[in-house]
Amino acid sequence: MTRPSGRIRLVEICFLVAVAAVIGRAGQLQILQGGKWSREAARSRTVHDTMPARRGTLYDRNGTPLALTQEFYHLGIAPKEIVDRAGLLRAASRQLSIPASRLQRDLRSGKPWLYYHGPFTAQEIESVRGIHGVHPEAQYNRSYPTLSLARPIIGALLPDGSHGASGLELSLDSLLTGTPGERVLLRDLMGREYESPSRILRDPVPGYDVVLTLDNELQEIAESGLSDAIRSMRADGGDVVFYDPGNGELLAVASFQNGPDGIRARASGFTDPFEPGSTAKLFTAAALLMRGRVRDTDSEYAEEGVWMLPISSTQQRRITDAHVSHGSLTLAQAIEVSSNIAMAKFAARLSQEEQYESLRDFGFGSPTGVEFPSESRGRLARPEIWKPALSRASIAMGYEFGVTPIQLAAAYGAIANNGILLSPTLVREVRSVNGTVLYRHQPEPVRRAVTPEVAAQLRAYLGGAVGEGGTGERAQLANYTLLGKTGTAVRFEGGRYVRGEYTASFAALFPADDPQLVVIVKIDNPQGDYYGGSTAAPLTRNMLQQALASRQVAIDRSRLTVRQVSTQTTAVAEAPVTQPVVTVTWPYMPDSARATVRQPIPPIIGNTVRRGVTALHRRGFKVVLHGLGDIIRVSPQVGDSVRAGATVVVWAE
Repeated sequence: MTRPSGRIRLVEICFLVAVAAVIGRAGQLQILQGGKWSREAARSRTVHDTMPARRGTLYDRNGTPLALTQEFYHLGIAPKEIVDRAGLLRAASRQLSIPASRLQRDLRSGKPWLYYHGPFTAQEIESVRGIHGVHPEAQYNRSYPTLSLARPIIGALLPDGSHGASGLELSLDSLLTGTPGERVLLRDLMGREYESPSRILRDPVPGYDVVLTLDNELQEIAESGLSDAIRSMRADGGDVVFYDPGNGELLAVASFQNGPDGIRARASGFTDPFEPGSTAKLFTAAALLMRGRVRDTDSEYAEEGVWMLPISSTQQRRITDAHVSHGSLTLAQAIEVSSNIAMAKFAARLSQEEQYESLRDFGFGSPTGVEFPSESRGRLARPEIWKPALSRASIAMGYEFGVTPIQLAAAYGAIANNGILLSPTLVREVRSVNGTVLYRHQPEPVRRAVTPEVAAQLRAYLGGAVGEGGTGERAQLANYTLLGKTGTAVRFEGGRYVRGEYTASFAALFPADDPQLVVIVKIDNPQGDYYGGSTAAPLTRNMLQQALASRQVAIDRSRLTVRQVSTQTTAVAEAPVTQPVVTVTWPYMPDSARATVRQPIPPIIGNTVRRGVTALHRRGFKVVLHGLGDIIRVSPQVGDSVRAGATVVVWAE
């Protein structure tokens, strides 16, 4: 039998071996593999997380947010970490609208983690942020406060919200997107993550804020006016552009298409070229004047409204005028009555290369460079592939080439700007998060399209086109003059002309003596009376009346000159360049009759300022406005009969 001392010795040896094994293993883990397991423990307990950066805000020119990124929070609570339970109950019930009874019941439930989705604002979460055991989770949400207003221009984000997908959200993505931050999150035994404030490795840097050139109120006027016109005319769609010719800023761009699902907004003002029709006759006139191919007294026979253009020894093309003219027409008269025949004959004095160069000088056939993705360059074929006689006549009438409404606005802006073509823009300022202006738009000249003298002559031609007997006379306002040109063209769709469908358009400079606005209106396939003078021109007048009734729209009223009505019968377009442009009131009314006509003050009490002042302007009254909001009083009073042209004082809340 083994002696007890031997068994004890064996136990001691086994114990020593076990202790040595434990010490050896501990030494291996702590000394030889300590770094490895330390890193593994850190990885299991912590995680590196990207902190999203706030996306920059898009503002209109008056500071109204159009696209805004707002921070919101979800809330996590670890009940075992809560020290000040009474303070949590009080703050949560007051600021987060979480009932104290519910929160108290949740805290007693024994759950190791409580989650409240919210979402909560940064102001709401501030009251509980410092309470130990409360773990806010920040997220960002992109919102569009003005809803559908200018949405095709503003665009949208990708579904995950990481980057822009369309519109300015896409083209300005590098400016709006900030730099993400980085932080270390702690993870408990259950795998839940919570923020460690002391372990933020890099703070996120917000994106830049961008102030756009768009005028929120003028955009609303353009969109509502265009959509109403499309409905009333049963048109297929249309576009409206308001453009500042002095600096190239786009103030409003509205585009709609009328389809089976109703009227929906588009960005066709930037992307869809159309054949401009008679609004382009001014550019043929510019080519003639710049090259000295026409004098004020030169004229072409109007063929009594029908002319067979010789194309070859065996071919002819029939050209007609909607407004039949008798006898011969000067260039000014041809533009005033929009004579296709006279313009085609005048264009024969130019080579096809000269005609092409003039159109290129006004920016047609190339992108304008505006900050909108996928902008169209339009359509303008090289002159070597033209059919000489046919193409020169067609282009003089506004066919065989396509322009976008933005291109047409910039080209008319050059005429208003004494011949200098500017690059249009949608970006007015770029600002850092602290408000520092990093970029401010300055006018960007592209080239001189025409001389100042030729630009003045072209403006005189436009004065005749909207004067008495001109095709655009229905665009005139009661108290202020404008210049403009109508256009009506057979629609070009799918590579062919669609018989019976037309594009009606109007291009205007307002006011006449010192243009501050270029207005382009295009209506696609209006039903009934489809001429530009009957559709697009009155719409232009209505929108300008509303703009004048608004105190925030970007119009410098100190530069406006009240219309002086003239009884002259001589066409304004025939006046020399040195003489002032004179445009009569529409409807035309001589001074003697105007002095005797009286109109009642319309019932505008309770209406908004814009609606009420628009109603007064339409009746020919001048307006002095005090206050904003709803109209509470007018002088003279509603119903009083007042001489046309008199001043009405309006008080609003």
